[in-house]
Amino acid sequence: MKHYHYIFSGSGLSALMTVYKMALLGKLTDKPILLLDSSSKQQNDRTWCFWEKENGNWDTIVSKQWDSAWFHGEDFKKELDFGSYKYKMVKGIGFYSHILSKLTSYSNVHIVQQKVTGFTDYDTHVQVNTKTENYTCDKLFNSIYNPQTAAKGKYPVLQQHFKGWFIKTKMPFFDESKATFMDFSIPQKGNTRFMYVLPNSPNTALLEYTLFSEHLLPEKEYDTAIKEYLLNLGITDYEITETEKGCIPMTSYPFWKNNTKNILNIGSAGGWTKASTGYTFKNTDKKTEELIDFLDKETDFRKFYKKNHFWFYDLLLLNILYRSNEKGSSIFSAMFKKGKASLIFKFLDEETSFSEDLKVIATCPKGLFVKALMRNIF
Repeated sequence: MKHYHYIFSGSGLSALMTVYKMALLGKLTDKPILLLDSSSKQQNDRTWCFWEKENGNWDTIVSKQWDSAWFHGEDFKKELDFGSYKYKMVKGIGFYSHILSKLTSYSNVHIVQQKVTGFTDYDTHVQVNTKTENYTCDKLFNSIYNPQTAAKGKYPVLQQHFKGWFIKTKMPFFDESKATFMDFSIPQKGNTRFMYVLPNSPNTALLEYTLFSEHLLPEKEYDTAIKEYLLNLGITDYEITETEKGCIPMTSYPFWKNNTKNILNIGSAGGWTKASTGYTFKNTDKKTEELIDFLDKETDFRKFYKKNHFWFYDLLLLNILYRSNEKGSSIFSAMFKKGKASLIFKFLDEETSFSEDLKVIATCPKGLFVKALMRNIF
C-alpha cells in the first residue's frame, strides 16, 4: 500500500482550501499528500456566497459582488444597508480551477479520482480504503459527511436544501447592483422557505429556491416554485442556462467528538457549516486558518475543537425551527426589519461583542427563544 503523510478523503471546499493554504505558506514541500474524491471537480456543481468587509483573499475568483440587497418579509420590503460589507459570489468551477491549477505544480501532491469506502485509525497510522485500492497515512482529514452521524445524537438536524436556475432573459430585467438576499413573500407551506435572486447582469441571474426543513421535497416541487416566482416577477421569456441543487446539514451536533488521534473530520463532516444559516465558505476560510495553525503545534486531532456561546445561539434557533419549522420567516424578518444588516452579518460571523449580541437578540421574537432556552436548560 502506498503511504502518505496526509490523506484527504473528499476534495471539496474544506480539503482544497486547506491544502491550498498550506501551499501558500510553504508547508507542502516535504510532505507526500493524497486527495481522494469520486468527482473530478471539473463541473460548476455549486455556488458559494459570503459577506466580508472590502477586499478579501478570494477576490480573484469572485464572479460577482453586491453592495446592497433587498430583503422581503411576508408583509414588507427593505433595502439592506451593508455598511462596509460586500456580498460576494464564488462559483464552484472557478474555485476548483483556481486551486487545482496551483496544486498541479507540486509533484508530491497526488489527486486521485476514487470513491472512499472506509478508513480506520490504528494509532500508529490510518488505513484508507477505496473501491479500487487501499492506502495508509500518518493523518487523515475526512470531509465526507455521513447523515447518520448527527441523526444518532440528541441534537436537532435540519437540512438547507435548494435548487437554483441560472437564467437568461430576452429583455433586460434585473438591477445587477442589488441582490435579493431573502424573499419570504413566497408560500411557506408550513416550512421556512425563501428565494435568493443573484443578478449577474440586466439579462442574467441565479434564482434559488431554498428551504430550512427536516425533509427534502420531490424534485418537481423546486422547479414549480421557481417557475411561479418568475411568473410573479413578470418574467416569461427566458432560457435556463445551468441548474444546481444541494443539501447542507444544519445542526449543532458536536462532530469533534468523532475525531480520533489521527483522523480529523473537516467541512460539513466536522461541523464547519454555520449551523443556523448553512453558510459554509466564510466559516471554512476561518476554520482552515485555525487548522493550519493547530498543525504547527499539536499532533492529536482530538484537541481540535472549540465550543462557544455562538454554538448555543445556533442550538436555540435550530430547536425552534425543528419544532415549529414555519417560524423561520417571522424570526429572520424580525431581525432584518428591526436590525442593521451590517451588525447581523458581524453576529453571524461570530465576531460581535456580548453587548452587540444583545442588540441582535433583542430584534428576535423573545417568546420563542425563551421557550427554547427553558427546554435546553430543563
